[in-house]
Amino acid sequence: MAETQYASDYSTSEFLVTAAAGEIVDGDTVFAGVGIPTLGALLAKMSHAPNSILATESGSIGPDPGRIILGIGDNAGVENALMDTSLWRLFSDQQRGFFTIGMVSGAQVDKYGNLNSTAIFGDRDYVHPAARLPGSGGANDIASSALRTVITMPLQKRRFLEKVDYNTSPGYLDGYDSREKAGLKRGGPSAIITNKCIFRFDSVTKEAYLYSVHPGVTVDDVKNEVSWDLVVPDDVRETLPPTAAQIEIIRSLDPMGIYIGDGLKNMNFDTYIKMLEKSYKEL
Repeated sequence: MAETQYASDYSTSEFLVTAAAGEIVDGDTVFAGVGIPTLGALLAKMSHAPNSILATESGSIGPDPGRIILGIGDNAGVENALMDTSLWRLFSDQQRGFFTIGMVSGAQVDKYGNLNSTAIFGDRDYVHPAARLPGSGGANDIASSALRTVITMPLQKRRFLEKVDYNTSPGYLDGYDSREKAGLKRGGPSAIITNKCIFRFDSVTKEAYLYSVHPGVTVDDVKNEVSWDLVVPDDVRETLPPTAAQIEIIRSLDPMGIYIGDGLKNMNFDTYIKMLEKSYKEL
């Protein structure tokens, strides 16, 4: 068996993509938002999980695009799809338990995996917050109904709180069986993937604990960016870096660095066309 060749040159965003892809197993049905989550889902499908099925919020099921998906209205989101239905139908199917994994994010997360993408209070309240955010979109539905959810967000102390300012998307609420008591009989977060580490959740308390640290990151580096008394097991491991093959796929999907770099800042019609031509040629 050939030895795995790990990449020596990769960005933090590329690391996030490969870590997100690693949460997907073959046969999963994946409800993923645009950006790092869809890149992770496409990477998984093009590598270790060929029978996984991606779904996007627009109503597309099983797209197989030759380039990055720039938004839910982008035609790449329906390219070679198994089915293109409505947003209503997609979310209805999710409530029935048809999606095994959902990928979500937010501005804040707490130790039970609850997410806030509604408002940052500061020393104020919901009516007059310090910052008003975009809101739920489909995140609450995904977090409530998917059989498991994966959270991706940067590790920063202002984001990782003892308790979120506002619970937009439920994780394990107050821990233990509080999620089930609230009527959410299935699901819940399985991992929080960050630029420095991966957290998982205790099967009993439902509290997040440190699962692995990325190469070059220490446990103290992580603890300094968390606002609660983080549970750190004795067997914290080092996250495997991306493989050379994974990085090649990611850069083929996103050659202009729209999500893995700062390409969005330089996007215009000419660079957009170049991105299309380069992606389809390489793939």
